[in-house]
Amino acid sequence: MAKMTLVEAVAAGRVLVSDGAWGTFLQKKGMQPGECPELWCVTHASDVLDIAKSYIEAGADMIESDSFGGTRCKLQHFGLADRTTELNQAAAAISRQAAGRDHWVIASVGPTGMMTVMGDVTEADFVQFFKEQAVALEAGGADAICIETMSALDEAVAAIQATRAHTRCEAICTFTFERTVQGTYRTMMGVSPAQAAQAAVEAGAHVIGTNCGNGMERMVEIVREMREAAPTTPILVHANAGLPKNVNGVDVFPETPADMAALVPALVAAGANIIGGCCGTTPAHIAAIKQAVKALGK
Repeated sequence: MAKMTLVEAVAAGRVLVSDGAWGTFLQKKGMQPGECPELWCVTHASDVLDIAKSYIEAGADMIESDSFGGTRCKLQHFGLADRTTELNQAAAAISRQAAGRDHWVIASVGPTGMMTVMGDVTEADFVQFFKEQAVALEAGGADAICIETMSALDEAVAAIQATRAHTRCEAICTFTFERTVQGTYRTMMGVSPAQAAQAAVEAGAHVIGTNCGNGMERMVEIVREMREAAPTTPILVHANAGLPKNVNGVDVFPETPADMAALVPALVAAGANIIGGCCGTTPAHIAAIKQAVKALGK
């Protein structure tokens, strides 16, 4: 495609806007608990396309895909392992249709749910799982592979290496951190933002970052630490709409579009180059973030 790569766009001085939540959107469309989200790319393609289009219309420069749980080992829980290539290609193709020629598709790849430390899987197995998914996503039209919600370095590195070795897509890798009682940030596997940044860059990631687990305010601290560890690598943030509160048995994310947009300047100052949303965010949140980025002259 004639458009710039993400790295080139960031190098040109742009702050880019990504999309928002997909899972809650699918639920609003009628997806029931226990259903396979990736299967919707075939059975409810028009609904999935509507989600993707809504974020482009809100001003997103890029969109993900309905493929977060699209590795073979995840799909086998639904009896769909033999449809891995089909479902991932379909997911990327839907987002490609919504994105058109002028926007990026950063196809979503989530963790497998398996750990080498538990003997569930080897690093070679990880590479094969991610290779199969990434190749299918590229075939469907992805510009980049967004490896997200990672907590273990070996799994993240395998996904990055599989993407770099077997596709022409840019490799994005984001980690999910929790704040400790000491006030520092660690993944579930004890990895710090600095360690995550360094490992991802060394593995060949074009873009690094953080998603989920925190609202915009805490993301500022995480980005600052990642930027110190990786001074020149583009950083992507997909923040939640605040920390969830349980209201009558339902998780509610409290940050409004205006709340998130107000923190965009601080996030950019900390070193973020691509800003979007995760859990609880909507097209309205993305539209507000877009306006905040425009106000910065970016």
